[in-house]
Amino acid sequence: MSSYTISNSLNPQRIFILQKSELEKRLDPFFYIPELLELEKKILTKKPKKLRDYVVSISSGATPKTTESELYYAEKENGIPFLRVQNLSPTGVLEFDDCKYINHKTHNGMLKRSQVSAGDLLVKITGVGRMAVASVAPDGFIGNINQHVCVIKTGSKEISETLAAFLNSDIGEKLASRRSTGGTRPALDYPALLSIPIIQDKRILQITNKVIEQKQKNEAEAEKILASIDNILMKELGITLPIQPENIIKNRIFISTYKQLSGNRYDPFYYKSYFVELENCINKSKYKLIKLSSVCDLQNGYAFKSSDYTEFSETLNVRMSNIRPNNVFDPDYNPRYLPNEYAETYKDFLLIDGDVIIAMTDMAGDPKILGVPTIISNSNDRKLLLNQRVGKLFDFNTSIINIGYLKEILGARMVKEYYNKMGARGVQINISSEQILSARIPVPPLDKQSEIVKHITDIRQQAQQLKDKTKKLLKKASDEIEEILLN
Repeated sequence: MSSYTISNSLNPQRIFILQKSELEKRLDPFFYIPELLELEKKILTKKPKKLRDYVVSISSGATPKTTESELYYAEKENGIPFLRVQNLSPTGVLEFDDCKYINHKTHNGMLKRSQVSAGDLLVKITGVGRMAVASVAPDGFIGNINQHVCVIKTGSKEISETLAAFLNSDIGEKLASRRSTGGTRPALDYPALLSIPIIQDKRILQITNKVIEQKQKNEAEAEKILASIDNILMKELGITLPIQPENIIKNRIFISTYKQLSGNRYDPFYYKSYFVELENCINKSKYKLIKLSSVCDLQNGYAFKSSDYTEFSETLNVRMSNIRPNNVFDPDYNPRYLPNEYAETYKDFLLIDGDVIIAMTDMAGDPKILGVPTIISNSNDRKLLLNQRVGKLFDFNTSIINIGYLKEILGARMVKEYYNKMGARGVQINISSEQILSARIPVPPLDKQSEIVKHITDIRQQAQQLKDKTKKLLKKASDEIEEILLN
C-alpha cells in the first residue's frame, strides 16, 4: 500500500489514501478529508479543552404538532418564542424573523426540559448548511427550542458568548462539520458535539463583537433606507396615509351600525376606525383606483403534505417563509424539499424566473409577510413548486400595468393593511385569492410607473450596498480569527 500513489491531476481533498492504522471509530471518507484532518491536528497542538468541559447541562427540544396548532401555539403578544434553526445566527445574535410562538402550557409542560434562559448557548445540531451555528440568549429572555437545536447551560453569559464566537468561526464550523453524520441531512449527536475542541481566546469575542456592532449599524441604516420607500411611493401617488393608532383601550372601542354589519362580517377587527380612515385616504389618490383583478389573475399552489417532504433534492416547495420582508425571494430560507419526480407530476405548479408570487398567510400572527409579493429569481436552476399558501399572479395586462410597479404597490402599507383587514384571523391570518384580487390599487400612466420603479430600484441598491459591506466585514473578521487560532 505504501508504494501506491495517486495521480497529481486528481483533487487530493477528494481522493486520498489512508493507512489502516490511521482509521478511528468512523469509516466514512468525509471524516478523513486531509484539509479537515490537518486542521484538527493544528488545533490540538494548542492543547484545547473540549466543548463538554464548559457544559453544565444540555438538552434539545421537540416540535408540537402543527395539525393541532390551537393546543400548542400562540400569537406573538402572549406566546413564548419557539426558536428554530433559522433563528440562530453566525454572529451569535438571535434573529426573530419568522419566529414561531408556543403557549405557556406547552412551554411549562411538554417542552419543560428544553426551556431557554438568558445567557444560554443555543447550537444548531441538525440540517443542511453551516453546522453548529451558535447564538446566545439575550438578557431577560425566556424561550424554547425544537429538536434541531440544543440548549447548553454554561453558567455564564460570557462563557456562552466566547463559545459561540469560536463555533461560528470558519474553523469552528469545519471542526463541527467533520463530526456530523447523516448524508443529505447532517446531524451532530451529543458525543460528537461535545467532543469539538475549543480554543478560548477573548480576542475572538472582541473581533466578533466589533463586527456585530458595525453589522447592526449597517442593517439599521439599510432598514431606514428601505422604510423610506413607502413614503416616497405614497407621495408620488398623492396619498397621505393615517398614523396607526396606539394599541390602547380608547382606540380599540368603536361603534358600528346594524346596516354596516348586515350581510357582512361580524368580527370587530374588520370594522376598526383605522381601516375606515385608511380607505378614505386611499380614495384621495390622484390616479384612478382599479381592482387588482383588472390587471392580472391568481393561481393557488398545491397542498403538499408534510409526508411529501424528503431529506434533500433539487426540487423545492416554495412556501410563505421563502418570501422575506422588503419583497426578497429566498429559496434557501428554511427549505423544504420534495421528490424530484414531483416536478413532472405537479408541473402545473412549477415556477420560473420572473413569476410574481404573493404570501397568502402571515407568519405566526405577525402580518409583516401577509400579502407581500416578490419576483422569482432561481439562478441555480432548481425546480420550484408552489405551495397552497402562496399565490402566483399571472395573465398581466401590460397595456395598463408595469409588473415592477405592481410588485412595489402590492408591497406598500396601504395594500398590506387591506389584506390584514380582510384576512381570516386565528393563530395565523389567511387571505383567499378572491380577497387578494379585490384590492384596489392606484394606476398612473405607464411612463410614470416606470419612473417610480427606477427611483425605488435605486433606493434598494443603496440598501444592498450596505449589506454587501457587512459581508466583507464578516469575511475580514473570519480571516483575523483564523490567524489568531492557527498562528
